[in-house]
Amino acid sequence: MIIRAAEPGDAAALAAIYGHAVLEGFGTFEETPPSPAEMEARRAAVAARGLPYLVAEADGQVLGFAYAAPFRTREAYRFTLEDSVYVAPDAVGRGVGRAVLRAVVAACEALGVRQLVAVIGDSGNAASIGLHRSLGFAPAGVGRSFGFKHGRWVDVVWMQKSINGGDEHPPDGPGVDLSGT
Repeated sequence: MIIRAAEPGDAAALAAIYGHAVLEGFGTFEETPPSPAEMEARRAAVAARGLPYLVAEADGQVLGFAYAAPFRTREAYRFTLEDSVYVAPDAVGRGVGRAVLRAVVAACEALGVRQLVAVIGDSGNAASIGLHRSLGFAPAGVGRSFGFKHGRWVDVVWMQKSINGGDEHPPDGPGVDLSGT
C-alpha cells in the first residue's frame, strides 16, 4: 500500500468510497452522495489551500482517503484543522484508515498546525473513535442528537490532538490560508 496525494483522476474512487459512507453510515451527515465532479471540486479546494488530501492505494486501486481542511474559516482558527477519513468497504480492517490518517497528521505537523479536530458522526462509531484514539486524539465532547439520519438521531463526537506544542507557546508562523484560494 502506498500513500500519495489525491489527484483529479481519483474522483470516481473518492465518490464511490464516500458515497457508500453517505448511504450506509453515520460518519457523515450528508444524505445524498456527491458526484465524482463534486468530489473533485472538494479535493481541489483543499489542495488549493496547500492542505493534505491523501489516498491509500494498492495495486492501482484507491482503498481509502483522508484530508485536513479548515475547522472554521474565521482567522483565529488558522492553526486548527479538521480531519476526515473514509475507507472502502472491502478494505476495512486492513490498516488503511490508520495509514492514510497518520500521513495526514504528519503533513499537518509539517504545516505548523497546532490542533487537529475530528468531528465524528455517531457516538456508536467505534471504528473511527478507536482509530483517532490510537493516533493520539483525545475526547473533547459529544453533541447529543445533532443530526437525524436513516430514521434516527445521531450524535457528534469531537476528538482533538495537539501537535507542534499545541497551546504551550504562541505560534511562530502565519497559520493556514483560510481564504479558499
